[in-house]
Amino acid sequence: MGLGVDIRRKLKGFSLDAAFSIEDGVLGILGASGSGKSMMLRSVAGIDQPTEGRIELSGRVLYDSSRGIHLRPQNRRVGYLFQHYALFPHMTVAENISCALPRDHRRAKVDMLMGRFQLRGLEKRYPSQLSGGQQQRVAVARCVAAEPEALLLDEPFSALDAGMREQMQLELQAMLRDYGGPVVLVTHDQREAYRLCGRLAVFEAGRCIAKGNTKELFTRPGLVQVARLTGCRNISPARPLGGKKLLALDWGVELITDRPVPGDVTAVGIREERWVHAEGLGAVNRFIISYLERFEEMDAHSARVLLSDQPGAASLRVRLPRRTQLPDALCVAPEDVLPLRGEV
Repeated sequence: MGLGVDIRRKLKGFSLDAAFSIEDGVLGILGASGSGKSMMLRSVAGIDQPTEGRIELSGRVLYDSSRGIHLRPQNRRVGYLFQHYALFPHMTVAENISCALPRDHRRAKVDMLMGRFQLRGLEKRYPSQLSGGQQQRVAVARCVAAEPEALLLDEPFSALDAGMREQMQLELQAMLRDYGGPVVLVTHDQREAYRLCGRLAVFEAGRCIAKGNTKELFTRPGLVQVARLTGCRNISPARPLGGKKLLALDWGVELITDRPVPGDVTAVGIREERWVHAEGLGAVNRFIISYLERFEEMDAHSARVLLSDQPGAASLRVRLPRRTQLPDALCVAPEDVLPLRGEV
């Protein structure tokens, strides 16, 4: 039956309005800090109570304002991974994992989870004696120990450094494949959402402004806000020119898209990594560029460039593989030109 959420919560100066459903797999909740992501997750877990609405899991009603139903967190069968893991500092690894289990099942279940999450030999250690990655594995093991019907993960990698973050993303991805139930993962990291989540809901100011297949939302965000929240740094006001053409007003250039441009388009976006070396004079969306700034990164050349010599033209960012020499001309494929609606 999956997880269905349709709730509202009104606070002074802020309103949460969240509606989504997920049968299985991982649903990402992507948004900037303060957009209501964690509040929504706490409402599903029963830690916070919405003002109104309904939450249902596997056919069971967890919350229904019209019927006065608000199950306590321990009765919801929901596993919650807190942002900083919330391990009990006075308990050992084994005790943290077993704290929610019936006494007669603890030893066998803990032993199984210690092996599954590569924690053998750490049973008697305390959280302060563990690395960040080990703490996360303990927290995830505790989440799944009671066999929850849904998992809620609140920015599970925010406390890790970059190297450990990538490693733990891969480990968690493997764990979630084995889990099988619905998973909701809150994040503000676009790469994390793209890697881990098959579906995505984009939040802004407490409201879901877009939802759907993750790759489709990144490929065709549709709205200026969604493009920004999915990591598009180059956005210009634009005017449709008919057919598949539009004029990028800030950059002073015409661009060709891969499909007719709707009349209500107000902006255009191009992701910085979608620019490529222009192979020959016949390339579509080919521009002789001027470099304003260049940045050396470990795996890429990054630069701020002008596409036009028009007075007042704005610059944009490009990112090219490090093995590529910085060229005099760049182009972007029509399918990578993103027509957008909304205010820039």
